Amino acid sequence: MPPKTKITKEDILAASLGLVREKGIEALNARELASKLRCSTQPIFSNFSSMEELKTEVLRSAERLYYSRLAEDLKSEKYPPYKASGMGYIRFAKEEKELFRCLFMRDRSGEDVSETSDDIEPVIAIIQNNVGLSREEALLFHLENWIFVHGIAVMMATSYMSYDMEFVSEMLTDMYQGLKVRYTQKKNKEGANDGSDKNGRTYQEI
Repeated sequence: MPPKTKITKEDILAASLGLVREKGIEALNARELASKLRCSTQPIFSNFSSMEELKTEVLRSAERLYYSRLAEDLKSEKYPPYKASGMGYIRFAKEEKELFRCLFMRDRSGEDVSETSDDIEPVIAIIQNNVGLSREEALLFHLENWIFVHGIAVMMATSYMSYDMEFVSEMLTDMYQGLKVRYTQKKNKEGANDGSDKNGRTYQEI
């Protein structure tokens, strides 16, 4: 009689991530997971103290997958770095609907979601350099733009819309360029004494 295959922690995590990708985080329970692993629930609770601990680890695995996909988009150099981050976010929502939902559409009220986390500092620096804004202006620029990006991603993740990625690319360019013009005009207005921009047009005419 062949020896029983040992179910490892890595096996459990891989199966859990697969289950969430297929059916969503709500489907992750001991009975469903044991069925997928073809074992009893005993190996699950031998490796994890609770299902909550397992869910936390699954979220971390999903987050690592997201950042891995994002790194691939950045490395491809198909888009400039700032745009690539938005395109990667939307692509992940389109291709990994359930993982996107559990990472970016869950209740975050009990979590630290500081707008000034270290993760976005390189992004803010790119905007400062490209648009010529202060750090505070660049942060607001990014937040306005990212609300737009997140909205498209949510529509993808919920299958409300399924846009072609080239069309998405055009939309992100339009949004970015529109914000760039508005922020540039605002700086010109603040620096002008006569209420006109550098081309002599008043702001009521623009």
